[in-house]
Amino acid sequence: MRVQIDTDCIVKASSQFWEQMLAMKLEPSLFAEEFCVDAGHLSGSVSLAGAWTGRVEVRMACRLAYEATAAMMMQPVATVAEADALDATREIANMIAGSIKSMLPRPCSMTVPESAVETECFCGRALTKDSLVVAFRHAAGDLMVQVWEHDCQPNGDGQAAHQPVLRQACSCKGGDANPISGSYHS
Repeated sequence: MRVQIDTDCIVKASSQFWEQMLAMKLEPSLFAEEFCVDAGHLSGSVSLAGAWTGRVEVRMACRLAYEATAAMMMQPVATVAEADALDATREIANMIAGSIKSMLPRPCSMTVPESAVETECFCGRALTKDSLVVAFRHAAGDLMVQVWEHDCQPNGDGQAAHQPVLRQACSCKGGDANPISGSYHS
């Protein structure tokens, strides 16, 4: 079963999470390829496997990550430690991936989210044949959400190998999925 995802799905999943959970408004950027973050930005990712196999990745400016962490912890930004920001980044990746997962065919499982402080700068990628990228702007910095879809196909020796395929991931048809509860509404 093939399921479609488009930029609107990612915008809705991301925006609802940021607005409902953090009371922070992010504006989608028209040009994801203009997304750039300095060394020291935070990244988080979650892999999904099952009827759909892929990965959801978020990257955000350090200041945005710390402000989001402070909002989650309901504490001043000055009290946020790097470990707290890494935990919050994992949770942000997990919530956005969970919203996307709720729109995918079953079975579909998620890995435990990962996060890191990146040592090199990163500039956005344009849409590739196996991914979809959406960038967001906030006064505290930029956020990028990228969804990759991979297909597990046998390679020449009969073993399964992950091969990128030309597809995008899930559909907002039939109502919008709420990234917090995973439920749909029309």
